[in-house]
Amino acid sequence: MDENLQQSFLRFCKTNQFEINPNQVEIINLLENFISIKKRFFNIFKKDKRLCFYLHGGVGVGKTMLLNFFYNNIKIKKKRMHFNEFMINFHDYRHKEKNDNSITNFVKILKQNYDLIYLDEFQVTNIVDAMILGKLFEVIFEENIKIIITTNIKLNDLYKDGLQREQFLPFISIIEKNSIQKELVLEDDYRKQNLKNERRIYYPLNEKTSFKINQNFRILTRDKKREQQIIETKGRSFLIDNFYESIAKFNFNDLCDEKLGSEDYINIANVIKHVFILNIPVFNDVNSNQQLRFITLIDIFYEKNIKLTISCENNLEHLGSSKLHKETFKRALSRLYEMTVSLKS
Repeated sequence: MDENLQQSFLRFCKTNQFEINPNQVEIINLLENFISIKKRFFNIFKKDKRLCFYLHGGVGVGKTMLLNFFYNNIKIKKKRMHFNEFMINFHDYRHKEKNDNSITNFVKILKQNYDLIYLDEFQVTNIVDAMILGKLFEVIFEENIKIIITTNIKLNDLYKDGLQREQFLPFISIIEKNSIQKELVLEDDYRKQNLKNERRIYYPLNEKTSFKINQNFRILTRDKKREQQIIETKGRSFLIDNFYESIAKFNFNDLCDEKLGSEDYINIANVIKHVFILNIPVFNDVNSNQQLRFITLIDIFYEKNIKLTISCENNLEHLGSSKLHKETFKRALSRLYEMTVSLKS
């Protein structure tokens, strides 16, 4: 007899030495009911026609891990995207379409290809997205497309203190009406649980750590061919000088001082599997713009399962933060723990 999703999840946790949390098991069962995984229940439950599953929780509680397991174990037409990537695709389509039916036509394309869309790291930071999301999701739900959202932010706190937030409130109402909302709570950051693992983090910034990280880079790339990789993004060119067959090395300033955005980082991530980032500074209010780019970069690289090796001015717990990005940087730090781990065999 085939095991159900809960049994598969318990086995997955045991195999990966994750502590089993009842809250996670409850959410797995709710998701199974939400998506109606079992073939004989393939249609939406008659008693509950909500089309959105809104999962929120603090940094490092395992939202993405939990949803990735769920996503990988369902067999329907589906698409997983970082929220930034989803909105980039939408705005690109609207720019090309240039007519009043662009939202409807965009959603029809989604409907033709997917029954479920999973949006990771949902957060609204700019007024352009805030003004359009209500109408976009209204049409998505009209087409009976199921949406799963993961975020660090409670629904009613989205776009809090944003410009013209009153025009964003209809989106909150639409999600509230159409969603199952759950909070994932864990006592510890699951990414820090296995303390036996070594991490590819070098600090502080001095000759010794510089030698070690560059030595590591040379060892990994010694049998690989060096070539220059040029990344093109909407007319902008970005040169990856230290590129060795999917392994690349950057200085922090190369990636975060320049006016690069989500699309640039996505295109960079598409050609690399392991990235070395050198000379990450301590963050404060003076370099908050660079910090925001770094947060965006980490989110995208995490989404693409890219390995990181980094050198920092201080250890992760003491990298500081600007006041503006203090909360979102907690998520980036938590992800850095996972992305820099070296599992011992």
